[in-house]
Amino acid sequence: MTTPEAAQQSGADKAAIRPFRVNFLDAELAELRRRISATRWPERETVPDQSQGVQLATIQALARYWATEYDWRKVEAKLNSLPNFITEIDGLDIHFIHVRSKHDNALPLIVTHGWPGSIVEQLKIVDPLTNPTAHGAGASDAFDVVIPSMPGYGFSGKPTKTGWDPAHIARAWDVLMKRLGYNRYLAQGGDWGAVITDLMGVQAPSGLIGIHTNMPGIFPAEIDAAAFSGAPAPSGLSADEKLAYERLQFVYQKGIAYGFQMGLRPQTLYGIADSPVGLAAYFLDHDARSYELISRVFQGQAEGLTRDDILDNITITWLTNTALSGARLYWEYFGKGYFNAKGVSIPVAVSVFPDELYPAPRSWTERAYPRLIHYNQLAKGGHFAAWEQPEIFSAEVRAGLRSLRKA
Repeated sequence: MTTPEAAQQSGADKAAIRPFRVNFLDAELAELRRRISATRWPERETVPDQSQGVQLATIQALARYWATEYDWRKVEAKLNSLPNFITEIDGLDIHFIHVRSKHDNALPLIVTHGWPGSIVEQLKIVDPLTNPTAHGAGASDAFDVVIPSMPGYGFSGKPTKTGWDPAHIARAWDVLMKRLGYNRYLAQGGDWGAVITDLMGVQAPSGLIGIHTNMPGIFPAEIDAAAFSGAPAPSGLSADEKLAYERLQFVYQKGIAYGFQMGLRPQTLYGIADSPVGLAAYFLDHDARSYELISRVFQGQAEGLTRDDILDNITITWLTNTALSGARLYWEYFGKGYFNAKGVSIPVAVSVFPDELYPAPRSWTERAYPRLIHYNQLAKGGHFAAWEQPEIFSAEVRAGLRSLRKA
Protein backbone atom coordinates (compact mmCIF):
# COMPACT_ATOMS: atom_id res chain seq x y z
CA MET A 1 0.00 0.00 0.00
CA THR A 2 1.34 3.40 -0.90
CA THR A 3 1.94 5.88 1.91
CA PRO A 4 2.60 9.61 2.21
CA GLU A 5 6.22 10.61 1.86
CA ALA A 6 6.01 12.39 5.18
CA ALA A 7 6.05 10.31 8.33
CA GLN A 8 2.90 9.88 10.41
CA GLN A 9 1.87 13.17 11.90
CA SER A 10 0.52 13.98 15.34
CA GLY A 11 -0.98 16.90 17.19
CA ALA A 12 -1.07 20.19 15.32
CA ASP A 13 0.87 18.61 12.46
CA LYS A 14 -2.22 16.64 11.47
CA ALA A 15 -3.57 19.73 9.73
CA ALA A 16 -0.37 20.03 7.75
CA ILE A 17 -0.41 19.47 4.01
CA ARG A 18 1.96 16.60 3.32
CA PRO A 19 3.30 15.49 -0.07
CA PHE A 20 2.09 12.16 -1.40
CA ARG A 21 3.46 9.79 -4.01
CA VAL A 22 1.86 6.68 -5.51
CA ASN A 23 4.11 3.62 -5.54
CA PHE A 24 2.73 0.09 -5.32
CA LEU A 25 5.00 -2.93 -5.04
CA ASP A 26 5.61 -5.22 -8.00
CA ALA A 27 4.35 -8.08 -5.84
CA GLU A 28 0.94 -6.42 -5.51
CA LEU A 29 0.64 -6.07 -9.28
CA ALA A 30 1.71 -9.69 -9.78
CA GLU A 31 -0.91 -10.83 -7.29
CA LEU A 32 -3.57 -8.85 -9.16
CA ARG A 33 -2.67 -10.59 -12.42
CA ARG A 34 -2.66 -13.98 -10.68
CA ARG A 35 -6.15 -13.43 -9.30
CA ILE A 36 -7.48 -12.30 -12.68
CA SER A 37 -6.07 -15.41 -14.34
CA ALA A 38 -7.56 -17.64 -11.63
CA THR A 39 -11.11 -16.36 -12.14
CA ARG A 40 -13.79 -19.06 -12.06
CA TRP A 41 -16.13 -18.15 -14.91
CA PRO A 42 -19.86 -18.80 -15.03
CA GLU A 43 -21.72 -19.77 -18.19
CA ARG A 44 -22.73 -17.02 -20.58
CA GLU A 45 -25.98 -15.13 -20.22
CA THR A 46 -29.11 -16.68 -21.72
CA VAL A 47 -30.11 -13.55 -23.65
CA PRO A 48 -28.40 -11.82 -26.60
CA ASP A 49 -28.17 -8.42 -24.90
CA GLN A 50 -27.14 -6.84 -21.57
CA SER A 51 -30.55 -7.20 -19.90
CA GLN A 52 -29.12 -9.78 -17.47
CA GLY A 53 -26.07 -7.66 -16.68
CA VAL A 54 -22.47 -7.44 -17.84
CA GLN A 55 -22.03 -9.89 -20.68
CA LEU A 56 -19.51 -12.70 -20.42
CA ALA A 57 -17.72 -11.79 -23.65
CA THR A 58 -17.22 -8.21 -22.46
CA ILE A 59 -15.81 -9.09 -19.06
CA GLN A 60 -13.59 -11.84 -20.48
CA ALA A 61 -12.14 -9.39 -23.01
CA LEU A 62 -11.47 -6.98 -20.16
CA ALA A 63 -9.84 -9.70 -18.08
CA ARG A 64 -7.56 -10.87 -20.91
CA TYR A 65 -6.27 -7.36 -21.47
CA TRP A 66 -5.97 -6.63 -17.73
CA ALA A 67 -3.95 -9.77 -17.04
CA THR A 68 -1.63 -9.66 -20.06
CA GLU A 69 -1.24 -6.17 -21.55
CA TYR A 70 -2.42 -3.50 -19.11
CA ASP A 71 0.38 -1.42 -17.54
CA TRP A 72 -0.51 0.15 -14.19
CA ARG A 73 2.83 1.98 -14.09
CA LYS A 74 1.63 4.34 -16.84
CA VAL A 75 -1.16 5.79 -14.74
CA GLU A 76 1.07 5.75 -11.68
CA ALA A 77 3.54 7.96 -13.59
CA LYS A 78 0.69 10.20 -14.72
CA LEU A 79 -0.55 10.62 -11.17
CA ASN A 80 2.95 11.30 -9.85
CA SER A 81 3.53 13.95 -12.53
CA LEU A 82 0.93 16.05 -10.71
CA PRO A 83 1.25 17.55 -7.21
CA ASN A 84 -0.41 15.09 -4.78
CA PHE A 85 -0.99 15.80 -1.11
CA ILE A 86 -2.58 14.45 2.08
CA THR A 87 -4.10 16.43 4.93
CA GLU A 88 -6.21 15.38 7.89
CA ILE A 89 -9.74 16.73 8.24
CA ASP A 90 -12.05 15.65 11.10
CA GLY A 91 -9.72 12.78 11.98
CA LEU A 92 -9.46 11.36 8.46
CA ASP A 93 -6.65 11.63 5.92
CA ILE A 94 -7.86 13.31 2.73
CA HIS A 95 -5.85 12.89 -0.45
CA PHE A 96 -6.02 15.50 -3.20
CA ILE A 97 -4.34 16.71 -6.35
CA HIS A 98 -3.66 20.45 -6.40
CA VAL A 99 -2.50 22.10 -9.61
CA ARG A 100 -2.00 25.85 -9.66
CA SER A 101 -2.32 27.69 -12.96
CA LYS A 102 0.60 29.66 -14.33
CA HIS A 103 -1.85 32.46 -15.19
CA ASP A 104 -2.57 35.36 -12.87
CA ASN A 105 -5.96 35.64 -11.18
CA ALA A 106 -6.87 31.98 -11.72
CA LEU A 107 -10.05 31.04 -9.87
CA PRO A 108 -9.79 28.12 -7.42
CA LEU A 109 -12.07 25.19 -8.33
CA ILE A 110 -12.64 21.99 -6.34
CA VAL A 111 -13.83 19.10 -8.52
CA THR A 112 -15.40 15.98 -6.99
CA HIS A 113 -15.55 12.54 -8.61
CA GLY A 114 -18.28 9.91 -8.24
CA TRP A 115 -18.84 6.14 -8.07
CA PRO A 116 -17.57 3.81 -9.44
CA GLY A 117 -14.83 6.32 -9.54
CA SER A 118 -11.72 8.02 -8.43
CA ILE A 119 -9.55 10.98 -9.34
CA VAL A 120 -8.81 9.18 -12.62
CA GLU A 121 -12.12 10.63 -13.88
CA GLN A 122 -10.71 14.15 -13.70
CA LEU A 123 -7.12 13.75 -14.89
CA LYS A 124 -7.91 14.79 -18.46
CA ILE A 125 -9.43 18.13 -17.42
CA VAL A 126 -6.47 19.33 -15.35
CA ASP A 127 -4.52 20.87 -18.23
CA PRO A 128 -7.53 22.36 -20.08
CA LEU A 129 -8.63 24.12 -16.89
CA THR A 130 -5.25 25.22 -15.54
CA ASN A 131 -3.67 25.96 -18.91
CA PRO A 132 -6.54 27.25 -21.06
CA THR A 133 -4.33 29.04 -23.61
CA ALA A 134 -3.12 25.62 -24.80
CA HIS A 135 -6.72 24.56 -25.43
CA GLY A 136 -8.18 27.44 -27.41
CA ALA A 137 -9.29 29.61 -24.49
CA GLY A 138 -7.89 32.75 -22.89
CA ALA A 139 -5.66 33.23 -19.87
CA SER A 140 -8.58 34.91 -18.10
CA ASP A 141 -10.38 31.53 -18.06
CA ALA A 142 -7.74 29.81 -15.91
CA PHE A 143 -8.46 27.83 -12.77
CA ASP A 144 -6.39 26.50 -9.92
CA VAL A 145 -7.72 22.94 -9.69
CA VAL A 146 -8.17 20.83 -6.53
CA ILE A 147 -9.28 17.21 -7.04
CA PRO A 148 -9.82 15.30 -3.78
CA SER A 149 -10.39 11.59 -3.31
CA MET A 150 -13.65 11.19 -1.42
CA PRO A 151 -13.38 9.57 2.03
CA GLY A 152 -13.17 5.81 1.59
CA TYR A 153 -12.09 6.14 -2.04
CA GLY A 154 -8.67 5.79 -3.62
CA PHE A 155 -5.89 7.28 -1.55
CA SER A 156 -8.02 8.99 1.11
CA GLY A 157 -8.52 7.37 4.49
CA LYS A 158 -11.31 4.89 5.16
CA PRO A 159 -13.85 6.05 7.75
CA THR A 160 -13.92 3.76 10.79
CA LYS A 161 -17.21 5.12 12.12
CA THR A 162 -20.44 6.38 10.63
CA GLY A 163 -21.07 10.01 9.72
CA TRP A 164 -19.03 10.62 6.57
CA ASP A 165 -22.10 11.33 4.45
CA PRO A 166 -22.23 13.80 1.51
CA ALA A 167 -23.11 16.73 3.78
CA HIS A 168 -20.03 15.99 5.92
CA ILE A 169 -17.87 15.73 2.82
CA ALA A 170 -19.26 19.06 1.59
CA ARG A 171 -18.20 20.71 4.86
CA ALA A 172 -14.78 19.05 4.67
CA TRP A 173 -14.21 20.43 1.17
CA ASP A 174 -14.74 23.96 2.50
CA VAL A 175 -12.15 23.25 5.20
CA LEU A 176 -9.77 21.95 2.55
CA MET A 177 -10.12 24.96 0.28
CA LYS A 178 -9.62 27.41 3.11
CA ARG A 179 -6.66 25.41 4.40
CA LEU A 180 -5.13 25.87 0.95
CA GLY A 181 -5.55 29.62 1.36
CA TYR A 182 -8.59 30.03 -0.89
CA ASN A 183 -11.16 32.36 0.63
CA ARG A 184 -13.04 32.68 -2.66
CA TYR A 185 -13.60 29.56 -4.74
CA LEU A 186 -15.93 27.48 -6.93
CA ALA A 187 -17.04 23.83 -6.87
CA GLN A 188 -17.88 21.30 -9.57
CA GLY A 189 -19.20 17.74 -9.58
CA GLY A 190 -20.95 14.89 -11.37
CA ASP A 191 -22.46 11.68 -9.95
CA TRP A 192 -21.70 11.69 -6.18
CA GLY A 193 -19.70 14.82 -6.88
CA ALA A 194 -22.92 16.49 -8.06
CA VAL A 195 -24.72 15.58 -4.83
CA ILE A 196 -21.80 16.85 -2.73
CA THR A 197 -21.51 20.02 -4.80
CA ASP A 198 -25.25 20.66 -4.52
CA LEU A 199 -24.97 20.29 -0.74
CA MET A 200 -22.08 22.73 -0.71
CA GLY A 201 -24.47 25.10 -2.48
CA VAL A 202 -27.11 24.44 0.18
CA GLN A 203 -24.63 25.03 3.00
CA ALA A 204 -23.33 28.13 1.18
CA PRO A 205 -20.13 28.60 3.22
CA SER A 206 -18.49 31.98 3.04
CA GLY A 207 -16.17 32.09 0.06
CA LEU A 208 -18.07 29.61 -2.15
CA ILE A 209 -19.22 31.90 -4.94
CA GLY A 210 -20.84 29.38 -7.25
CA ILE A 211 -21.05 25.81 -8.49
CA HIS A 212 -21.13 23.90 -11.77
CA THR A 213 -22.89 20.55 -12.11
CA ASN A 214 -23.26 18.05 -14.91
CA MET A 215 -25.82 15.93 -13.01
CA PRO A 216 -28.14 18.61 -11.63
CA GLY A 217 -30.55 17.73 -8.84
CA ILE A 218 -33.66 19.20 -10.42
CA PHE A 219 -36.67 16.94 -9.90
CA PRO A 220 -39.54 18.33 -7.80
CA ALA A 221 -40.16 16.04 -4.82
CA GLU A 222 -43.51 14.79 -6.09
CA ILE A 223 -42.08 14.02 -9.55
CA ASP A 224 -39.13 12.16 -8.06
CA ALA A 225 -41.45 10.12 -5.83
CA ALA A 226 -43.75 9.26 -8.74
CA ALA A 227 -40.83 8.09 -10.89
CA PHE A 228 -39.53 5.96 -8.03
CA SER A 229 -42.96 4.35 -7.57
CA GLY A 230 -43.18 3.35 -11.22
CA ALA A 231 -46.30 5.43 -11.85
CA PRO A 232 -47.04 6.71 -15.36
CA ALA A 233 -45.83 10.22 -16.13
CA PRO A 234 -48.09 12.83 -14.53
CA SER A 235 -50.33 14.75 -16.88
CA GLY A 236 -49.37 18.26 -17.91
CA LEU A 237 -45.65 17.65 -18.38
CA SER A 238 -43.89 19.26 -21.32
CA ALA A 239 -42.14 17.02 -23.83
CA ASP A 240 -38.75 17.71 -22.18
CA GLU A 241 -40.14 17.03 -18.71
CA LYS A 242 -41.81 13.80 -19.84
CA LEU A 243 -38.55 12.55 -21.37
CA ALA A 244 -36.64 13.34 -18.17
CA TYR A 245 -39.35 11.60 -16.12
CA GLU A 246 -39.23 8.46 -18.26
CA ARG A 247 -35.44 8.32 -18.16
CA LEU A 248 -35.42 8.74 -14.37
CA GLN A 249 -38.08 6.06 -14.01
CA PHE A 250 -35.92 3.69 -16.08
CA VAL A 251 -32.95 4.45 -13.80
CA TYR A 252 -34.99 3.62 -10.70
CA GLN A 253 -36.50 0.45 -12.15
CA LYS A 254 -33.59 -1.03 -14.11
CA GLY A 255 -30.50 1.11 -13.63
CA ILE A 256 -29.39 1.31 -10.00
CA ALA A 257 -29.53 -2.17 -8.51
CA TYR A 258 -26.01 -1.48 -7.25
CA GLY A 259 -27.28 1.58 -5.38
CA PHE A 260 -29.87 -0.44 -3.48
CA GLN A 261 -27.35 -3.17 -2.65
CA MET A 262 -24.75 -0.72 -1.36
CA GLY A 263 -27.38 1.48 0.28
CA LEU A 264 -28.82 -1.41 2.27
CA ARG A 265 -26.07 -4.02 2.75
CA PRO A 266 -22.64 -2.75 1.65
CA GLN A 267 -20.69 -5.03 3.99
CA THR A 268 -22.07 -8.10 2.21
CA LEU A 269 -20.06 -7.29 -0.94
CA TYR A 270 -16.99 -9.34 0.04
CA GLY A 271 -16.87 -10.77 -3.48
CA ILE A 272 -15.82 -7.47 -5.07
CA ALA A 273 -13.10 -7.03 -2.44
CA ASP A 274 -11.79 -10.53 -3.12
CA SER A 275 -12.10 -10.88 -6.92
CA PRO A 276 -10.67 -8.34 -9.39
CA VAL A 277 -13.02 -9.56 -12.11
CA GLY A 278 -15.95 -9.36 -9.70
CA LEU A 279 -14.99 -5.77 -8.95
CA ALA A 280 -14.62 -4.91 -12.63
CA ALA A 281 -18.00 -6.35 -13.55
CA TYR A 282 -19.66 -4.48 -10.68
CA PHE A 283 -18.06 -1.22 -11.77
CA LEU A 284 -19.00 -1.64 -15.43
CA ASP A 285 -22.68 -2.09 -14.59
CA HIS A 286 -23.35 1.54 -13.64
CA ASP A 287 -26.09 2.56 -16.07
CA ALA A 288 -27.26 1.31 -19.45
CA ARG A 289 -25.77 4.13 -21.53
CA SER A 290 -22.40 4.06 -19.79
CA TYR A 291 -22.25 0.28 -20.07
CA GLU A 292 -22.90 0.44 -23.81
CA LEU A 293 -20.04 2.92 -24.19
CA ILE A 294 -17.65 0.82 -22.11
CA SER A 295 -18.57 -2.51 -23.71
CA ARG A 296 -17.85 -1.02 -27.15
CA VAL A 297 -14.36 -0.13 -25.94
CA PHE A 298 -13.62 -3.81 -25.33
CA GLN A 299 -14.89 -4.60 -28.82
CA GLY A 300 -12.32 -2.26 -30.37
CA GLN A 301 -14.72 0.65 -30.90
CA ALA A 302 -13.26 3.23 -28.49
CA GLU A 303 -15.27 6.42 -28.15
CA GLY A 304 -14.13 8.89 -25.53
CA LEU A 305 -12.73 6.26 -23.17
CA THR A 306 -9.97 3.70 -23.72
CA ARG A 307 -9.41 0.29 -22.19
CA ASP A 308 -6.68 1.82 -20.05
CA ASP A 309 -8.98 4.59 -18.80
CA ILE A 310 -11.46 2.03 -17.55
CA LEU A 311 -8.86 -0.23 -15.98
CA ASP A 312 -6.96 2.66 -14.39
CA ASN A 313 -10.13 3.50 -12.48
CA ILE A 314 -10.84 -0.09 -11.43
CA THR A 315 -7.21 -0.80 -10.53
CA ILE A 316 -6.97 2.13 -8.12
CA THR A 317 -9.91 0.68 -6.20
CA TRP A 318 -8.40 -2.80 -6.23
CA LEU A 319 -4.92 -1.76 -5.11
CA THR A 320 -6.24 0.49 -2.32
CA ASN A 321 -8.86 -2.11 -1.26
CA THR A 322 -11.56 0.56 -1.18
CA ALA A 323 -14.48 -1.28 -2.82
CA LEU A 324 -16.42 -1.61 0.44
CA SER A 325 -15.32 1.63 2.09
CA GLY A 326 -16.52 3.40 -1.05
CA ALA A 327 -19.77 1.42 -1.09
CA ARG A 328 -20.67 2.62 2.41
CA LEU A 329 -21.27 6.13 1.07
CA TYR A 330 -24.52 4.77 -0.37
CA TRP A 331 -25.48 3.43 3.07
CA GLU A 332 -24.75 6.81 4.65
CA TYR A 333 -27.07 8.61 2.22
CA PHE A 334 -29.67 5.95 1.43
CA GLY A 335 -33.18 7.31 0.91
CA LYS A 336 -32.18 10.98 1.03
CA GLY A 337 -32.52 11.74 -2.68
CA TYR A 338 -29.90 11.85 -5.40
CA PHE A 339 -31.73 13.60 -8.22
CA ASN A 340 -34.20 15.87 -6.41
CA ALA A 341 -33.98 19.64 -5.98
CA LYS A 342 -32.19 20.39 -2.71
CA GLY A 343 -32.57 24.13 -2.19
CA VAL A 344 -29.32 25.53 -3.55
CA SER A 345 -29.26 29.28 -3.02
CA ILE A 346 -25.99 30.37 -4.66
CA PRO A 347 -25.20 30.85 -8.39
CA VAL A 348 -25.29 27.62 -10.39
CA ALA A 349 -24.11 26.65 -13.88
CA VAL A 350 -25.64 23.53 -15.45
CA SER A 351 -24.38 21.49 -18.40
CA VAL A 352 -26.74 18.85 -19.80
CA PHE A 353 -25.02 15.99 -21.62
CA PRO A 354 -27.32 13.89 -23.82
CA ASP A 355 -26.32 10.49 -22.43
CA GLU A 356 -26.60 11.51 -18.79
CA LEU A 357 -28.99 9.43 -16.67
CA TYR A 358 -31.65 12.02 -17.56
CA PRO A 359 -31.63 15.22 -19.64
CA ALA A 360 -32.50 18.00 -17.19
CA PRO A 361 -35.23 20.25 -18.66
CA ARG A 362 -34.69 23.97 -18.38
CA SER A 363 -38.05 24.42 -16.61
CA TRP A 364 -37.17 22.18 -13.63
CA THR A 365 -33.57 23.42 -13.64
CA GLU A 366 -34.72 27.02 -13.22
CA ARG A 367 -37.03 26.02 -10.37
CA ALA A 368 -34.32 24.02 -8.61
CA TYR A 369 -31.66 26.71 -8.99
CA PRO A 370 -33.21 30.17 -8.66
CA ARG A 371 -29.81 31.75 -9.31
CA LEU A 372 -29.11 29.81 -12.51
CA ILE A 373 -26.36 31.59 -14.45
CA HIS A 374 -25.76 29.08 -17.24
CA TYR A 375 -27.77 26.29 -18.88
CA ASN A 376 -26.56 24.47 -21.95
CA GLN A 377 -27.53 21.24 -23.69
CA LEU A 378 -24.56 19.55 -25.35
CA ALA A 379 -24.59 17.38 -28.44
CA LYS A 380 -22.20 14.75 -27.09
CA GLY A 381 -21.20 13.20 -23.79
CA GLY A 382 -22.59 11.08 -21.00
CA HIS A 383 -22.62 10.47 -17.28
CA PHE A 384 -18.84 10.59 -16.86
CA ALA A 385 -18.47 13.71 -19.00
CA ALA A 386 -15.11 14.94 -17.64
CA TRP A 387 -13.65 11.50 -18.33
CA GLU A 388 -15.35 10.87 -21.68
CA GLN A 389 -15.29 14.32 -23.31
CA PRO A 390 -12.71 16.41 -21.42
CA GLU A 391 -12.38 19.24 -23.95
CA ILE A 392 -16.15 19.74 -24.27
CA PHE A 393 -16.52 19.46 -20.51
CA SER A 394 -13.73 21.95 -19.79
CA ALA A 395 -15.18 24.45 -22.25
CA GLU A 396 -18.51 24.16 -20.43
CA VAL A 397 -16.92 24.76 -17.04
CA ARG A 398 -15.13 27.83 -18.38
CA ALA A 399 -18.26 29.23 -20.04
CA GLY A 400 -20.57 28.36 -17.17
CA LEU A 401 -18.52 30.01 -14.45
CA ARG A 402 -17.09 32.91 -16.45
CA SER A 403 -19.56 35.52 -15.17
CA LEU A 404 -18.51 34.82 -11.56
CA ARG A 405 -14.99 36.04 -12.22
CA LYS A 406 -16.36 39.57 -12.02
CA ALA A 407 -18.29 38.96 -8.82
